[in-house]
Amino acid sequence: MSNNLLPFSPKNYKLMLIGLALIILGFILIGLDDQPHGNGILGLTIGPIVTLAGFIFEFYAIFAKAEKN
Repeated sequence: MSNNLLPFSPKNYKLMLIGLALIILGFILIGLDDQPHGNGILGLTIGPIVTLAGFIFEFYAIFAKAEKN
């Protein structure tokens, strides 16, 4: 039994923060699009890809195993 009260390891939390930063960056990129209603390259392609990558990274961060010492 582990004495750790947190459900994840510090590695998992760092990875989750990186994933959250990617998600936020994706939404910022979508918002920075200068075309009407976000119909430019940032709003339709780059922003959603970065956002999706952030969500995929979050799933990886949740399921990543901590190293055994």
